[in-house]
Amino acid sequence: MATDAGSGWASSAGVRRSMQSNKGRDTRPELALRSAAHRLGLRYRVSVRPLKAVRRTADLCFSRAKVAVFLDGCFWHGCPEHHTVAKTNADYWAQKVMRNRERDLETDRLLTDAGWTVLRVWEHESAEVAACRIAEIVHVARSRVAQP
Repeated sequence: MATDAGSGWASSAGVRRSMQSNKGRDTRPELALRSAAHRLGLRYRVSVRPLKAVRRTADLCFSRAKVAVFLDGCFWHGCPEHHTVAKTNADYWAQKVMRNRERDLETDRLLTDAGWTVLRVWEHESAEVAACRIAEIVHVARSRVAQP
C-alpha cells in the first residue's frame, strides 16, 4: 500500500511501520491462552472460520462442540478497563474501534444464530483463568452434543 506518511491512517512513517508490524495471529496473549487451554487437555483448531460463508476467524475453535473463542485486544476492541484514546488521528481510531465492536457484535449474533457458543476473552485476562472458563463451556457444549 503506497501512500505518503501524511495521508491515510498513519500519522507518520514510524507509526505506519509500527502498525504494520503488529501480528495478526500467534501473539503473546494468544500463545499463552492456547498453552493454558492445552494444559487443561483441550484440543482445538487455531484461526478458523467457524462458518465458512462468514469471513470471521475464531482464535480457538472447537468445531464439534460448536464453541468459538475470540481473544480481543484491549486497544483494538475498546476494552472498558484498558482502552486508551489515540493521541494522533483520534477520530480515525475511535471510528476504527467502533467498527470493530460493531463487527464483534455481528459476529456473535451470526454464530449464535447458527448454534454456536461464542466466548470473548480480553487480552489482559489471565490465560489460566480464561482457559478454565473455556474448558467449562466446552465441556457443557460437548455434553449437549452427545445427548440424543
